[in-house]
Amino acid sequence: MFSQFDPELTTGRSWKIDPFEAKDNKGGNLTEESSFATLFPKYREKYLREVWSAVTRALEAHGISCTLDLVHGSMSVRTTRKTYDPYIILKARDLIKLLARGVSVTQAVKILDDTVACDIIKIGSLVRNKERFVKRRQRIIGPDGSTLKAIELLTQCYVLVQGSTVSVMGPYKSLKEVRRIVLDCMKNIHPIYRIKELMIRRELAKDPKLATESWDRFLPQFRKRHLKTSEKTAKKNEAISQKTEARKAAGLEPLPAKPAKKVYTPFPPAQLPRKVDLQLESGEYFLKAHEKQTRESEQKKQKQAETTAKRQEARAEAFVAPAEKAAPTIEEKRRKKRKAMEEEMDKEQQLSPEKTKKKKTKRAEDS
Repeated sequence: MFSQFDPELTTGRSWKIDPFEAKDNKGGNLTEESSFATLFPKYREKYLREVWSAVTRALEAHGISCTLDLVHGSMSVRTTRKTYDPYIILKARDLIKLLARGVSVTQAVKILDDTVACDIIKIGSLVRNKERFVKRRQRIIGPDGSTLKAIELLTQCYVLVQGSTVSVMGPYKSLKEVRRIVLDCMKNIHPIYRIKELMIRRELAKDPKLATESWDRFLPQFRKRHLKTSEKTAKKNEAISQKTEARKAAGLEPLPAKPAKKVYTPFPPAQLPRKVDLQLESGEYFLKAHEKQTRESEQKKQKQAETTAKRQEARAEAFVAPAEKAAPTIEEKRRKKRKAMEEEMDKEQQLSPEKTKKKKTKRAEDS
């Protein structure tokens, strides 16, 4: 593969890649056969059988033979006598890898072009929790595939999220950017931050004055801030106080307070006695078999007697007559009347001086 400066550009920064032809191979035919094989999942079998004729046609143009083994579930490619490009076997290997990972044949065939490269990013082992893994993988796609479309437009790459891998096709420089976005997303850094950075870089690249300057001052610095323990507790206490205030305003009872923590002691608690120890203390351990049986039967009888006594008490409660109030005697009635009369007399005596004062004031006004 030979490269030269583009004659249209005078700067010399851009490189024009010419296609590799049979005349460029000065060494002649390849002396050894090279081959690669890859497995594919069961659900891809039907699709591969349908498109395998198109795959063989695309590879035959470059002198590569391919085989589809449905028994073992594998695809293989190998060089032939017609192969003139020594690097095309690696491109063919990438082609069957992409087909195994769910890429359509029309897109996967583009990998045979020299300007296109591919990268299969494995994300299955980056997150242990299954639910968390599914959520973070969904972030790469975004709502209705908007995030994935933005990544494709900014990087000029084809991106396919399939199972535990992300297949990427595009120029070499863009593959690095996509890999960085995907790995950061699985590390809980949202892709939108990297997309913003790419958009800023795209705008800065249009200005020729900034070609020799550093762009760090224009790029956003997203740093993950870890809260201290004191800040976490303060935040927690604030949330609890807000909850209690809201409950008070709603007229609900406050939340129950947490029980006080026990005082820490470095010494372990005292060991509980074993069953044998308890038997030794009570003397049961030294009893004979028939003596133990008689003792157990006595204990059972005692328990039965206690339970029967409790049941009899509970039944007898239903037959106990309620306490009745006795009717008051004649003497008690007379006493109540006397008390009532005495109270009335006391009230009249207290009100009488106030009445005499009112009468005197009325007479003075009339005169």
